[in-house]
Amino acid sequence: MEIPFYEYTPIVERPRLQLPDGKRLAVWIGLNIEHYAYGQPALSLAEFTAHLVPDPLNYGWRDYGPRVGVWRLMELLDRHGIRASAIVNADVFANYPQIVAAGRERGWAWVGHGQNNSRWHAGMEREEERGLLTEIVSAFISATGARPRGWLGPALTSTANTVDLLAELGFDYTLDWANDDQPYGMKPSSGRLISIPYSSEVNDIPAFLLHHQTGEQFAQSVIDQFDVLYEESATSTRVMGIGIHPFLVGQPFRTKPFARALEHIVARQDVWLATSDEIAAWYLEAAE
Repeated sequence: MEIPFYEYTPIVERPRLQLPDGKRLAVWIGLNIEHYAYGQPALSLAEFTAHLVPDPLNYGWRDYGPRVGVWRLMELLDRHGIRASAIVNADVFANYPQIVAAGRERGWAWVGHGQNNSRWHAGMEREEERGLLTEIVSAFISATGARPRGWLGPALTSTANTVDLLAELGFDYTLDWANDDQPYGMKPSSGRLISIPYSSEVNDIPAFLLHHQTGEQFAQSVIDQFDVLYEESATSTRVMGIGIHPFLVGQPFRTKPFARALEHIVARQDVWLATSDEIAAWYLEAAE
């Protein structure tokens, strides 16, 4: 196979792995908490002003997330007993310390997500990327008390060296490839790294900005994804990752239908509501 980072392994040929406590489907919520550098073009609601400085329309749209949306989503997740997997830019620690404190109180898992969402992991030389990753790990340790076990590149960007460097620096898993419904082993040049299922579509950025879904349509896609994976998990373990962003699903008119989707998921007693760290730890032990 020409892709150097992993092997092709059809899901129907894999041995069944048993989830903890007899659960049949693992579900985790990736709460993307990001910082966008002021004065730089970035993900925008209205492209016709994205080149302007200042750009109140688009910067304000994104800035709603850490100011308001994340707190609404925290409350929603708390209500359903769900611990978030916080996918965090390192610049969040200095800019939004109250969010970090709230996450530590809740026992969130902390996933590395670059320095900020204005600096992508593309086109870097190996040593430059190693240096940046090392700085990001140090920032996580200082702010959260622990090194990040998992990684998602900003906008799912990477280089030809990212897999090797993540393994070298002690990461357990990556979310970048989003190509499976089960964890699987990556192929770093040394060490060990696994992929944990994330979704490129059951994710509010593509749902709202690419597919132009309504909040109700996104909620239904979450429910439909869950229902199919739940049915399949009767004979083969499945993992469902849901990616959300506070400036999108954190908007009131989208939070309301998303809450309905969570209610549908938590109603099942044989579903493991886990963090991405917990799923990685389970798989690393179960696959040995």
